[in-house]
Amino acid sequence: MNSKIVLFVLGLLTFSSLRAAEESTAARALNQLKALAGNWEGTFEWTGARTANGPMKATYYTTGNGSAVVENLITENAPVMTSVYHLDGADLRMTHFCGAQNQPRLKAGQIDLAKGSIDFDFVDITNLRAPDAPHVRGLEMRLIDPNHLRITFLFQSGDKESRENIVLKRVETKPS
Repeated sequence: MNSKIVLFVLGLLTFSSLRAAEESTAARALNQLKALAGNWEGTFEWTGARTANGPMKATYYTTGNGSAVVENLITENAPVMTSVYHLDGADLRMTHFCGAQNQPRLKAGQIDLAKGSIDFDFVDITNLRAPDAPHVRGLEMRLIDPNHLRITFLFQSGDKESRENIVLKRVETKPS
């Protein structure tokens, strides 16, 4: 009987330790995203079912008393997409306010801070006009170094897939 109680307690402690490590990883990832605060510029390039390319700017800043990071992606001097990154318990989440006028919600499924990679997986979406309407189904973020960033949006439109690769370089440390 005592050995069952000991095993149960050890199991709870192990689970709690793993849970704390997950929370810690997500929190550290959000802190790395907070460090992106400032103005960025670079390029975008679509591949797959959709093709296009051109210049892209971005701004990053914190909101909600430091609890969230806002990303504005800008073409032709107007924000075309906004994403908000935040913690939800032990999870790092992202809501993307898309130029397609829908709002996919994603969760970081894989975080490797040593490699600077955060991969977000689709959770659900609001305002999707039709099941085959274009929408973001994933995001790959690569924090190359403090001044270089690569973001890849994974888009789905029916059975057609596209990737929007955005490469950015920091130009200012504080947004204007």
